[in-house]
Amino acid sequence: MSSEALEVWIDQDLCTGDGICVQYAPEVFELDIDGLAYVKGEDDELRQQPGETVRVPLTILQDVVDSVKDCPGECIHVRRAADGVEVYGPDAD
Repeated sequence: MSSEALEVWIDQDLCTGDGICVQYAPEVFELDIDGLAYVKGEDDELRQQPGETVRVPLTILQDVVDSVKDCPGECIHVRRAADGVEVYGPDAD
C-alpha cells in the first residue's frame, strides 16, 4: 500500500484547533486565521472547501499518520486517491 497515492482532508466541523497536525506535518497542515486546521498543497495554498484534499507526500506519510492518531478532534481523513477508500482516520476499517 505504501506505493499507492494517498490524499488527506480535514473535517473542519470537528477540528478542535489544537494544531497537533501542524506540529507533525507542517508541509500539509496549517492553522488558518479562524483557528482551524486545513490541508495545503505544494503551492502552499490552503484548501478551504469542505472535503477538499491534497496528496500526501510519501516522505512524510508517517508524520501524517501520527497526526491522524493523535488528533483530539478525530477529523483527519487519509484515503487512497484511486478509489477513495479511507485507510487512516475515523472512517478507516
